[in-house]
Amino acid sequence: MAIRETRETGSIEAVLARAPAASPGAELWWLGQAGFVVRAVGRTLLIDPYLSDSLAKKYAGKTYPHIRAMPAPLSPGQARGIDAVLCTHRHSDHMDPGTLPDVAALNPLCLFVVPKAARERALEIGLPDERIAAMADGDRLLPFDGISIEALPSAHEERKRNEGGDDEFLGYVLRAGRAAVYHSGDCVPYPGLRERLAGLDIDVALLPINGRDERRRSNGIPGNFTFREAVELCDGAGIPSLVCHHFGMFDFNTADLGEARILLKEMRPAAQVLFAQVGVRYRVEGTPSPR
Repeated sequence: MAIRETRETGSIEAVLARAPAASPGAELWWLGQAGFVVRAVGRTLLIDPYLSDSLAKKYAGKTYPHIRAMPAPLSPGQARGIDAVLCTHRHSDHMDPGTLPDVAALNPLCLFVVPKAARERALEIGLPDERIAAMADGDRLLPFDGISIEALPSAHEERKRNEGGDDEFLGYVLRAGRAAVYHSGDCVPYPGLRERLAGLDIDVALLPINGRDERRRSNGIPGNFTFREAVELCDGAGIPSLVCHHFGMFDFNTADLGEARILLKEMRPAAQVLFAQVGVRYRVEGTPSPR
C-alpha cells in the first residue's frame, strides 16, 4: 500500500501538541538528516533527532565545519509529548548531545533506545540510566501496547562490533499498529541484509542516500547507500515504499536530488520512492501482520 503525502499546515511543535490520530496506521514527519517523528497508537516517537548545532560547535575551524544548510524544524526545547527516542548509533547527528538531554528533561517518562555498544555514550551525554533500553542484533523490545522494536545490524561502510561483540551501528524495524517501518540508520549494503529484510513484512524503509567516496572516507566521514543501492534494496527485499533522507544538512555530505530523480525515471522500480521533505506528513496505513 502506497504512502500518502500531505502538506502539513502547522509546525512540528503544533503537531506534537495535538493528539495522535485514531488510526491503525502510522504518521511520519522528517526532521532533517536521519531524523523522524513517528506517531501511532497514541504514542509519539523520535528517531535520530538532530535538532541542535552541536556539530558546528565541535568542528568550528576544521576542514568540514558542519554548518547547517537547513534549519531545524523543531528546537530541543519544543520536543514535548515524546514517549521514546530511538538512536541508531553514537554519532552526534544521530545521538545528539545538544538535543537528547533536553528531551529527557522535558519528558520524564521518555524511553531512550540505543545500541548496547553506545550505552556508555548515552550516559556520558546525560541520559538517565533507568530510562535507557540498550539493544543488540536480534533483540525485540515491546515498550508500549501496540508497538514493538526489532534490532538488526547496519554497516556504516563496514559492520563494526565492540569488544563485547555488540554492533556499533543498528537499524530498527518499528511496528506501530499495522505499520512496519524500517530505519537503517547509517548503512551501506552488506551480505544478508536484503534477505533478512525480505522476511520482515516491512511497509516502508527510511534509507540514507548521501552515498560515499574516498574524499569523505579519507577525512573520517564514512558513507551510506547511494540512491541506486537504496532503491535496489527495497525492490530486492519486497519493501513497497522508500523514503530517502540524509541529504541537505551539510554541504560536504549530501545527495544530488536532481540526479536521483533522473535515475529514478531510468530505473522504474517497483517500490514507491519519495524524497523526504520538511513540512510533509507521510501516512503509512500498513497491513495486518501476525508478528
